Amino acid sequence: METTELDFFRDGSLLKDPYPFFDALRDECPVRKEPYQGVFLVTGYEEALQVYHDTATFSSANSVTGPFPGFATPLEGDDVTEQIEEQRDALPFSDQLPTFDPPKHTAHRGLLMRLITPKRLKENEDFIWALADRQIDEVLEQGTGKVELISEFANPFAMLVIADLLGVPEADHEIFRRQLATPQGGLGSTKDETLAHKPLEWLYGRFSAYIEERRHEPRDDVLTKMAQATYPDGSTPDIADVTGIAANLFAAGQETTVRLIGASLQRLGDDAKLQQELREDGEKVANFVEEMLRFESPVKGDFRVARVATNVGGVDIPAGTTVMVLNAAANRDPRKFECPAEFRPDRDNARENLAFGHGIHFCPGAPLARTEGRVSVQRLLDRLDDIRISDEEHGPPGAREFRYLPTFILRGVSRLHLTFTPAG
Repeated sequence: METTELDFFRDGSLLKDPYPFFDALRDECPVRKEPYQGVFLVTGYEEALQVYHDTATFSSANSVTGPFPGFATPLEGDDVTEQIEEQRDALPFSDQLPTFDPPKHTAHRGLLMRLITPKRLKENEDFIWALADRQIDEVLEQGTGKVELISEFANPFAMLVIADLLGVPEADHEIFRRQLATPQGGLGSTKDETLAHKPLEWLYGRFSAYIEERRHEPRDDVLTKMAQATYPDGSTPDIADVTGIAANLFAAGQETTVRLIGASLQRLGDDAKLQQELREDGEKVANFVEEMLRFESPVKGDFRVARVATNVGGVDIPAGTTVMVLNAAANRDPRKFECPAEFRPDRDNARENLAFGHGIHFCPGAPLARTEGRVSVQRLLDRLDDIRISDEEHGPPGAREFRYLPTFILRGVSRLHLTFTPAG
């Protein structure tokens, strides 16, 4: 493959299967500058870890948007740290945790971890099991033996899981379900490089109202605990800070989990033998989910910008340069994973995948996403037999056709039509 002929950020031909392109890049060099936007693409596992862990050299200010729209004024000089800070607030998503650097990131992540404690996650898991059954009940009540998994199961399931985790009153669940139906395209779209500065205004409004109300009228609920949470140093955050964290968890957690569930059933829908193996031994489901995260990472990659000149994998990277760590490529680095193009549900080191990133920005919602993946796969297999990808909608085995999200950040199908037989 001639890598210079393909624009990773704009070439729609890479949406269906980007992995040969990633492999070709890595074969040339695990760190390689692409010619269209001037972004250094990191496809190697160890090289990815180096970038993720070197927060002194790499800023996360552009972690979500990368080169689009980029910094208004070019970053020039041997140390561009001050220039990054001067322009940071003008970048899209600048009020979201993934774009923060220490010490601000340290304080805000500490606040988030006080909101999603192990105890709260355990309480939420009981809800997840019940919700999975409730969503499957809705599918079975249609009586068609068919389901469009993304819109009829994965989207509402992932959204309501986070709604419960954050204590959204059950009376408001349907409002959230209507408002947060996942649009096609969106973040990192190959069709549009413009992004609103604050695209989560609706969530901000809802959670601001919740938090303000609970600070004036405390109740025995999760929202009150959110309203009363403090930074690790004991100070009280502004309502906007709590709101921003809740909105980020909602938006990021919902979208990525939907893609994980979709990829899992896309794999199982063409593998009856694997379905049966997981039905007979539910303990294998957790590692299946880990291998799914490695094999089809919901997030293709994260961006960074170099504050100073540095070297990664033997490649010099100038100050002010945008770097994209391609998790999806690093997860198929043969130096780390044996025969990485093979899907092995019993792979010993599958959990070492970089689907959730690494270092201080490792996804705080990872335990939740793993639980959602495990529970949804297990309950769907328990209650639906002979799950198959619809030949009518996606074509016959060996010639399947799927439409993938038109984005260089997210990876997953926009629709997945399945047929099945109700169990029992």
